[in-house]
Amino acid sequence: MSKEIFTIKSILLGVGFIILDIFIYILLGIFLMGYDDSYDESKGPYFSLESMTNSEKALYIGINIWNILNLLLLAYLIYRIIKLIFNNKAKSSRKQ
Repeated sequence: MSKEIFTIKSILLGVGFIILDIFIYILLGIFLMGYDDSYDESKGPYFSLESMTNSEKALYIGINIWNILNLLLLAYLIYRIIKLIFNNKAKSSRKQ
């Protein structure tokens, strides 16, 4: 029984997750644009936590957490692809 990887459902889910991910990046980026407008050199170096308000700190930490989650998801996807490739190679070598 062969398991299909690229079905319409899986492709649509993948595209949906990518669109959602980009949308979240856009939202976080737009909200962080307020920091650029209100940055004051006397409060500290540019993009340091001491020069940010609490909401800007939350957005900054949120985008960094989102980056980490994306890297973990990417690593997991690469792991699954490599595992799938090696499993297919092992199955094909057993058949011969």
